[in-house]
Order: sequence, then structure tokens, then C-alpha cells
Amino acid sequence: MFHFKRNLPHWERALRVISGLLLFWLAYSGQVGGMLNWLVIASAVTMVMTAFVGFCPACAMVGRKYLDN
Repeated sequence: MFHFKRNLPHWERALRVISGLLLFWLAYSGQVGGMLNWLVIASAVTMVMTAFVGFCPACAMVGRKYLDN
């Protein structure tokens, strides 16, 4: 089992959930189409998953430090 230290603060996690749900709504409502629709859905799922886990691999790769909690 993997254990990741959190590197996302609570306010950013909430913002990622809201943004992910907004992106998913855009894809579901038909505002975007074709291949872009799948890209928007993948981005929405990634944002919500990183928010729930509290760890973002891309942020860790660019040097974001872990939180103390």
C-alpha cells in the first residue's frame, strides 16, 4: 500500500473539488465535444482524486513541500 504525505492545503483541496465538478458538468452538459470532451473529463477526475487524497504528484515534482499534518 502506498503512503503519500499530503502536499495540498485544505483550501486548495476544496478549490480542486469545486473546479473538478465544474469541469465534469461542462463535459456532461455538452459544452465541449469530441476529443476535448474526454480530456475535460480526465482532468475533472484527476482534480477530484488529488483533492480527496491530498497529494498531487505534479506539485511534488516541481518541488512543493509536504505539509506538517
